[in-house]
Amino acid sequence: MEYMTLERIAAACGGHYNGKEADKNREAAGVVLDSRKAEADFCFVATRGEHVDGHSFIPDVLAKGAACVVCEYIPEGVEGNFIVVQDSFQALREIAEYYRSTLRIPIIGITGSVGKTSTKEFIAGVLEQKYNVLKTEGNFNNEIGVPLTLLRIRKEHEIAVVEMGINHFGEMRRLSKMVKPDVCVMTNIGECHLEFLGSREGILRAKSEIFDYLSEDGTVYVNGDDDMLQTIERVKHKRPVRFGLDGRNDYYADGIINKGLLGCSFMLHTPKECFAAETNLPGEHMIRNALAAAAVADQYGLTAQEIEKGIASVLPVGGRSNIVRSEGLTLIDDCYNANPVSMRAAIDLLALAEGRKIAILGDMGELGENEAKYHAQIGAYAVNAQITGLICVGKLAKHMYQGACREKEKTLCNTFVKYYETLDELLARIADGSIRMDELTVLVKASHSMQFHRLVNALVL
Repeated sequence: MEYMTLERIAAACGGHYNGKEADKNREAAGVVLDSRKAEADFCFVATRGEHVDGHSFIPDVLAKGAACVVCEYIPEGVEGNFIVVQDSFQALREIAEYYRSTLRIPIIGITGSVGKTSTKEFIAGVLEQKYNVLKTEGNFNNEIGVPLTLLRIRKEHEIAVVEMGINHFGEMRRLSKMVKPDVCVMTNIGECHLEFLGSREGILRAKSEIFDYLSEDGTVYVNGDDDMLQTIERVKHKRPVRFGLDGRNDYYADGIINKGLLGCSFMLHTPKECFAAETNLPGEHMIRNALAAAAVADQYGLTAQEIEKGIASVLPVGGRSNIVRSEGLTLIDDCYNANPVSMRAAIDLLALAEGRKIAILGDMGELGENEAKYHAQIGAYAVNAQITGLICVGKLAKHMYQGACREKEKTLCNTFVKYYETLDELLARIADGSIRMDELTVLVKASHSMQFHRLVNALVL
């Protein structure tokens, strides 16, 4: 890592250097929190977690040849280069912020309620047709993941695509202070994290903190189909670039041919041309994500052919509308997280499947005082999607079940509806053969806390 000497790392985080004087100008090869990823010449940041104290691994990383350890205390009897700080997590953020100040490549920051990861994949997939791109790995989009992403950037990278997720006011400002994006992409404003942000207006306000550290000549791209994002008129004295399915957007799509779970083809319109494109990710909402990528790619000089190729190259990410096929079963693995917006999109996707189709839906977290209403609405929505069946799992999902039952009585729909209070109950019924999962398309979706990955494993293994 260029410019990241131990002396500069200590200065960046306000730490006290305790080590060999001759090593002060030694450059760290990388920065990690996970001791298993520490290598020779790396800087290991020892943090205290709920269950594990990273300080206990300091002897191990030093034995591997780590250049230094950032820590809150030096274990007794251990020798090495140490940078002692009051708060290791805060030190990580400050180190990342300093490192970002040494970089000269453009960084694209992505936020929104739903679709951040898919949009990140589209933008990175398109830009990779011309540039060496670093992107956020997995769900590393919070105050730990974002600094670690920034610290992975190397001199060979030409553009970075960073996903930024929050659930409290002030978080986005802290993330943006580290990232200092040159481009901001906002996917939508939906009903999520309402427990902490209060309303969609509050969500927009919290997400908009990303503009605080946007570069002065930066560009903002927003989903022009989203009613809340339509209210953003100027950022840094510039009008946002809008993308969406509505033809009034700067980048839009028409001529959509829906191929069910196989994806969509469409005509992609930019301010200067129109060309055919195709995505392998199912659902019309994925077209918006592809349009965001096309808009950003236009700024960085990619051709229509490069954009088309990049959009077609994007594959599903595990836990996010990932289609898994096994004998007699097609599984839509969308178990990573859930909120009302993403639930409706997933149900719409399931409805595209042929034959018998069942949604297994679990609790949605962080919805605040109206959580019962939101769950009931999703139950009703699933019934109206005319799917074969709905299985609701979890304490909050009981409201989903009740909403579905009420909708069944009102519409005389023949969708079957079942309820299990715990995932273990459902898994037991699947294991003993009481519930058969053959010749079906099954959607699996819930908030991460429901551990629906266990359900995915039970169905496909």
